[in-house]
Formats: sequence, structure tokens, C-alpha cells
Amino acid sequence: MYQQDLIQQINEKTAVIGVIGMGYVGLPLALTFVDNEFSVIGFDIDEIKIDDLNNGTSYISHIDDKEVLQSLKTGRFRATIDFSLLAEVDAILICVPTPLTPEREPDLSFVISTAETIARHLRKGHLIVLESTTYPGCTETILKPRLEANNLSSGKDFFLAYSPEREDPGNPEYATAHIPKVVGGNDVEALKLAITLYDQIVVQTVPVSSMEVAEAVKLTENVFRSVNIALVNELKMIYQKIGVDVWEVIEAAKTKPFG
Repeated sequence: MYQQDLIQQINEKTAVIGVIGMGYVGLPLALTFVDNEFSVIGFDIDEIKIDDLNNGTSYISHIDDKEVLQSLKTGRFRATIDFSLLAEVDAILICVPTPLTPEREPDLSFVISTAETIARHLRKGHLIVLESTTYPGCTETILKPRLEANNLSSGKDFFLAYSPEREDPGNPEYATAHIPKVVGGNDVEALKLAITLYDQIVVQTVPVSSMEVAEAVKLTENVFRSVNIALVNELKMIYQKIGVDVWEVIEAAKTKPFG
């Protein structure tokens, strides 16, 4: 019952979207939903950011003030530090930071505190999606138990999914709406709901078999990028010693059509 009701609300664009974390991931995501005629509440613990947004000011370099102002003028966007308003939304998208500790371990404190906050306002029928970068198993073992702390069960009372952010800040060619969205659900119903939601705003959704697969996709993407950056840096130092331009080498190497 809850799933079909929320699917209908999403398709009719009457579902209210809550985005937690108004940083370089959450803010463009929120504005993209507004652009697609959804009502959105943006949540953050930083009162200065919230005041800026409600005054039409952007603090993110690749988002113009006019984009925030246009969203405010629609009457479908507002930002708040009042997390009790989570009870008024239908889908909650978590876009909080996951930095590394000084020991180079994942710092999940923001995810944990956010989960505990959501749990206090969680109601039946909610869709919860984690977008923050994390490791395989985190949504299941860290987020889910905390959401279920008040005797609501994932798959029965609310829906849980993972869809990794893929933002490339400052790259106008790849705005949020133009980047395919990988989606993994805690169950088939949650997956269908998350796909239905993201289909409203992005060029393509890419469903995978589980939240763990979606988390592994994000990890693999980040490792691939880091390894390639490190490789090019190493090659650059080697080639400089023999007077070879690494970028000329890369451009020529790119012409190989396979392998």
C-alpha cells in the first residue's frame, strides 16, 4: 500500500522531497528536483548556509545566485535547520560528508547522526536514500539499524536504498540531470520506488541487484579515478626527464580503439 501511494505521488509530482546536507552534492540535487516541479525542503545543521539559501545566495562556486533565487520564487524550495520537518516529506535523500579520520579510516559520524535524527521523525511510507560515499555494507549495517531503532522496519514500514552521488563540481557538461544514477534497494519495492523517483530528474537510472553492489560501484569509480591520476603523475615525472610531453603521449595513446 505504502509503495503504490508513494509511486503515485512521485509520478504526479506531489511528493515532497527532503534533502539532508546542502553542500556540493545536496544543493544541486535539491535544485534539480525543484526544476522538475517537485517541492523540496533542504536540511542542514549550518545556520549560515540556510540563511544564505533562503536569501537567494549561493555559497557554491558553480551554482549561481540566480539558480537559488529562481527556485525560491517558485515557492517550491525552502531551507531549514528544523529537522522536525522531516515528518512532512515523503522521500529523504542523505547527502552528508563522509571524510577520512586522521587514521585514514572512514568517518561515518555525519551518517550516524543523520540516521539517528531521521529515526526520531521517521513515519510509515518514507523512502530513505543514502547518497554519501561509503563502503559496501554501510547502508545495511550502519544506517538501517539506526533507522529501525524506533520499531519501524525497512521493507515493511519504510523503504531504504543507496544511490551514490556522482557530482563533478564545476563541470558544466555534467550537471546532476545529465549523469546516470546507479540505484540499489534493500528490496525490490525500495528499488522500484528509488528508480521511479530518480527517473523524474536524471537522464538514466541504472538499477543494480543490491545496495552493496551500488556501494561497490562508487568505490570502484573512485579507485579507478585515483589510480589513473597517480599513474599519469608518475609517467609525467618519468617522461619529463627525457623531454617527452605526457599529454601529447596520452592524446596519441587514446587513438587505440581497444584494450
